[in-house]
Amino acid sequence: MSVLVESPDLALQIFKTSDLFLHQRLKLVEDLWEEVLLSECGQELVDLLKQLRAMCSPEGQAPEIPQSSSIDQIIENLELNEAIKAARAFALYFQLINIVEQHYEQRDQLLSRRASYHDSEIEGKNNTASPEDTELLTSAVGARWLEKSLTDGQGASPKAGLFHWLLPYLKDLNVPPQQIQRLIDQLDIKLVFTAHPTEIVRHTIRLKQRRISNVLKKIDQAEEFFRSMGLNSSWEAEAAIQQLKEEIRLWWRTDELHQFKPTVLDEVDYALHYFDEVLFDAIPQLAVRFKQALEASFPSLKPPKNNFCHFGSWVGGDRDGNPSVTPEVTWSTACYQRKMVLEKYISSIRHLSNLLSPSLHWCDVLPELLDSLEQDKQQMPDIYNELAIRYRQEPYRLKLAFIQKRLENTRDRNNRLANPEERQILIKVSEPNVYRWGVDFLKELRLIAQSLAITGLKCQELENLICQVEIFGFTLAQLDFRQESTRHAEAIDDISGYLGVLSKPYIQMTDEEKTAWLAEELSTRRPLIPQEMPFSERTCETIETLRILRALQQEFGPEICQTYIISMTNEASDVLEVLLLAQEAGLYDPATSSAALRIVPLFETVDDLKHAPGIMRTLFDLPLYRAALAGSYEHLAKLRGGEVKEELAQPPLQPLNLQEIMVGYSDSNKDSGYLSSNWEIHKAQKALQNVCQEYGVDLRLFHGRGGSVGRGGGPAYAAILAQPRSTVNGRIKITEQGEVLASKYSLPELALYNLETAVTAVVQASLLGSGFDDIEPWNKIMEELSGWSREAYRSLIYEDPDFIDFFTSVTPIQEISLLQISSRPARRKSGQQDLSTLRAIPWVFSWTQTRFLLPAWYGVGTALEKFLDADPEENLKLLRYFYFKWPFFRMVISKAEMTLSKVDLQIANHYMRELSKPEDIERFERIFTQISDEYYRSCDIILRLTGHKRLLDGDLSLQRSVQLRNGTIVPLGFLQVSLLKRLRQYSHQAQSGIIHFRYSKEELLRGALLTINGIAAGMRNTG
Repeated sequence: MSVLVESPDLALQIFKTSDLFLHQRLKLVEDLWEEVLLSECGQELVDLLKQLRAMCSPEGQAPEIPQSSSIDQIIENLELNEAIKAARAFALYFQLINIVEQHYEQRDQLLSRRASYHDSEIEGKNNTASPEDTELLTSAVGARWLEKSLTDGQGASPKAGLFHWLLPYLKDLNVPPQQIQRLIDQLDIKLVFTAHPTEIVRHTIRLKQRRISNVLKKIDQAEEFFRSMGLNSSWEAEAAIQQLKEEIRLWWRTDELHQFKPTVLDEVDYALHYFDEVLFDAIPQLAVRFKQALEASFPSLKPPKNNFCHFGSWVGGDRDGNPSVTPEVTWSTACYQRKMVLEKYISSIRHLSNLLSPSLHWCDVLPELLDSLEQDKQQMPDIYNELAIRYRQEPYRLKLAFIQKRLENTRDRNNRLANPEERQILIKVSEPNVYRWGVDFLKELRLIAQSLAITGLKCQELENLICQVEIFGFTLAQLDFRQESTRHAEAIDDISGYLGVLSKPYIQMTDEEKTAWLAEELSTRRPLIPQEMPFSERTCETIETLRILRALQQEFGPEICQTYIISMTNEASDVLEVLLLAQEAGLYDPATSSAALRIVPLFETVDDLKHAPGIMRTLFDLPLYRAALAGSYEHLAKLRGGEVKEELAQPPLQPLNLQEIMVGYSDSNKDSGYLSSNWEIHKAQKALQNVCQEYGVDLRLFHGRGGSVGRGGGPAYAAILAQPRSTVNGRIKITEQGEVLASKYSLPELALYNLETAVTAVVQASLLGSGFDDIEPWNKIMEELSGWSREAYRSLIYEDPDFIDFFTSVTPIQEISLLQISSRPARRKSGQQDLSTLRAIPWVFSWTQTRFLLPAWYGVGTALEKFLDADPEENLKLLRYFYFKWPFFRMVISKAEMTLSKVDLQIANHYMRELSKPEDIERFERIFTQISDEYYRSCDIILRLTGHKRLLDGDLSLQRSVQLRNGTIVPLGFLQVSLLKRLRQYSHQAQSGIIHFRYSKEELLRGALLTINGIAAGMRNTG
């Protein structure tokens, strides 16, 4: 009997007819999971798992508190070893069903793509607004021009988001082709893998997940083949099922926990895993699909450049609060990335050598190719002497042999550069027969492609390689640097204090005084920093960071790192401080105002978001800063229509006249709550776009999204479409991290689907942006909702004197700080235990573990209720109209609805009662009641607003996914509470000096951390 889907009625409820394939695969994996546990641990464990699973209510919630005595008896009487086995079993189950769901999603997306490819016609819609809707709009907002219906755009086709859906849709809407072409030409989509991972799965486990996914694919293929032949069984499928069983057995015997705290370079390896296994080979298909769809609908338009979608990384460059990211580590990261991409290119060249065998006997080649071979012969006579006879009539193979040797030489030099001692010598030496830049390698590949094309040949593998080189170059991903603003202020204060150039300490100056002095220093070539640096260790490290950035550009090319992000930006001087330090490192020329560095302010808190437009105005008013954005004073003059005497040199920073600004979702949410944070970010984007437009500057917004809803996470397609009109314009930059990487980029088709939907959303938002963001009465209502939500959130989080004690007692925040998932500390500053220093990742992670998920919904219910109280009937109609018509509002409500569906207040109550000290119960129950009231208030109003009977009725596949997991997370929660109690009791006894425990602290901690792993896998997000 199935352990986790016991009731046939429940199975029919969860799995609709269209999901029978998924149900079949889940049942298969579940049965194999049970068989492995039975053989490995015996019937006793299987029976225990059934008993623990039976604790849940039919809805998958924890039982009511009065029934918890039997639970306590079962859990508390478990030996530690039994508890650990149970926790591991449930954690393994969640990992397995995650793989099956991903496999199913990939299969489903492939079917949708095939349907989309063969059906490019968009079904017409014939919905019109009802008189009641029109009257509502007219009376409430005066928006008579709105004529579309409430349901227009809802129930979108499953093909929505794909190129073969979008482009016919644009054609159907009569979007001018020239407008589409302009957008295509400036497409610039950058996905940045971030440096603070929330993903807690070991790299070893990731490899096992990939193996299991491959076995599932093998089973599918075998079954489909035999089914096509009219057979009911397949020995190949049976063999694959047995292989799957053994993979699960090997996984069970593998330790899930990290054996050590990962270093930064370990994190680099984790992030690059997705490039190595999936993205490098998959990315050329993205360009191919775009081109095919464009040719089908707009054959006269030119496709975008291959690198319209590319990648960045914070891993090894983000030093905000992470002392482990040193200049040396950053250099090693760059070498690591170049080594990986060079190995990929060498492998591709070997493959091409096998393919490109045309002989001079049977085809011609370009004279330029023969000329290049002659040059190669002079430069590399050894290779020529070795291969000239073998390839005397095969010019492509001979050319590829020279290319391969140069790549190998470049790789070998790169390996030596990773050694600090050899680096000092090598960077000063120009070695022969190596590729200094990726563009040199690309030039030779294009020569081969051109020669093939002239003679009527085409090699898709060569085209794919050219695409890869254009996207990845020799860097793989651009490294972004990030540091917290006070570090730069401290460095400037240290330097100016040593030189005695200021009448009072720098940090005591106002922002206006700082800005004036910094602008003056930025206008002179006089060095500020002496050769010998008699400064503090922190100041020297800050200076060395900019110097290593310049050294990286000199060695790897400007594309390796062009972005320096300043977290916690709250003054204009924060940006100028970095520009001054960049000038001292040779990255900014004060004479021309030419910069090789793009300085990106990161506005995180609500106050910073509100001040952001004023800060940017101050910067844009400075001629030197404005010229730096334009490329130089000369480029600025040309931009403004002035005459220039000489031909302008190409500045290193491309594109010109672009200001990148990052908005942070995590800290604004922690500061102000979910609804307020989203609205303040939305407003800030519109205001920043207006400021940039006023000064004639192009804006690229960098969205610092986390994996969870409380940190800006959620479906990227809907999130991009919800951006304010005119803020996208074909350009966007988004962080990808943690479980997001695993869920999006573990499988090739999944990766391509997520990349394609992101690109589609950018095009759609840029060309068809909603005008609802500009309806002032709607904005006024959102402002009120935001204020009420912020007030409710802060009254609990920051104003209730008992809240900090509640948080630290009822959540595993103390234990999470011990989890070996990141090289980064849990707090920005050690020693301080308040919320201001706590990073958003452990903050959200803690609430997720306990099933409160507080940061992603608290305050929403209160805000909506206050609005409805003013006029219940009419205001509910208006909110419903917002939900159906305003992408921003729909996105906010939908993400809150998803989070609320994962909340389990009954298990959360268990955490509160069991982990609190007896003397704290009364005051903690008061806080819990307040949270509980807000939860039910939020659920009730969202259901009234959406018209659903249950949460997620509008997204049945997500509802199924949540239901599938909710119940099994419950016993893991009870196990976690029991292990946390024992661990804390041990720590308390250790403080008293008398320990009466059968288990060591390490054993107890291991058990608690295993439950943290398991719940994170079950919730499908961590932080």
